[in-house]
Amino acid sequence: MKLKVTNSKGFVFIALPLIIFVIAISLIISFRSQKQIIQPAFKEVSKVFISPTSTPFPFRELTIPYLKERSYQSTFGEMEKIGENASYTSYVTSYSSDGLKINGLLTIPSSTPEPVEGWPAVVFVHGYIPPQNYKTQVNYVSWTNYLAGRGFVVFKIDLRGHGASGGEPGGGYYSSDYVIDTLNAYSALQNADFVNKNAIGLWGHSMAGNVVFRALAAKPAIPAAIIWAGAGYTYSDLQDYQISDNSYQPPPPDSERAKKRTALREAYKDFSPDHWFWKQVPATNYLEGVKTAIQLNHAVDDNVVSIDYSRNLNTILNATQIPHELNEYPSGGHNLTGASFAQALNATAEFFKKHL
Repeated sequence: MKLKVTNSKGFVFIALPLIIFVIAISLIISFRSQKQIIQPAFKEVSKVFISPTSTPFPFRELTIPYLKERSYQSTFGEMEKIGENASYTSYVTSYSSDGLKINGLLTIPSSTPEPVEGWPAVVFVHGYIPPQNYKTQVNYVSWTNYLAGRGFVVFKIDLRGHGASGGEPGGGYYSSDYVIDTLNAYSALQNADFVNKNAIGLWGHSMAGNVVFRALAAKPAIPAAIIWAGAGYTYSDLQDYQISDNSYQPPPPDSERAKKRTALREAYKDFSPDHWFWKQVPATNYLEGVKTAIQLNHAVDDNVVSIDYSRNLNTILNATQIPHELNEYPSGGHNLTGASFAQALNATAEFFKKHL
């Protein structure tokens, strides 16, 4: 029998590749096991920090999701008494919105006793008036005085850039500035000790129809909202029905508002109901969960804002569980003058009494 002699060099020559192979297999197994540990953690971080609603994009502040997410906190500043009678006392006061001082006319019922929980209240949002022509103690005062005489605190706000309010006018349809001013005014009323913070509604005219409707979509717990001769709910309606306002004065080309409108068009073109950005702007796309009772008042002969705006919105609301009503008046025009004015005011007071 021949003995097999093992050469040490041969052993090394044979064993070395085997050792390398084993080490390589170990490294691969180790890498895979580490990858299995790391990958779920990465997915979790992505899920938390990367989401469509929180990802910044140009003009996100115009969208309803943005308006729903942001906070609104404000209080009244100094109150200057400007008038008093047996029914109410009027003050000029202010509050803060986006760091701006926004003025307004605050009217408080004088009748006694004052409700234990505080007065029901309404934020009134004015329609389009050339900003340089707007006057706190003139425009819409007969409207708000009537409601104050019926037992409501009424805060008629001077939207930014109007009267003595700070800032530049933002526009009613392609900016959220006025919605933010409205909801900060709502907060100021909630923080007033003479107001029932659970019984505050919104009331707006014309351009403010859009402002009020977007505000209630952003704050769906608002109990009641009333719109007179409003416009611009679906945004497609602005294209369908148009607005014929001879008093409208476009902003100067070098104004911030004009520059922003140009940048908005460059970013997303004109409104399209199928565009991912524009889908997030109309309040009509965010009616789920809205608790607000809504009243619409509109004259059939309105030649500034077609009654079709209100009729179209009423049809949309018919498909929801939102309490709503549309009151049509045969005459009165855009401001519901004459007999229609008294009828609409009474309907407004009764609706707020029922839902606030």
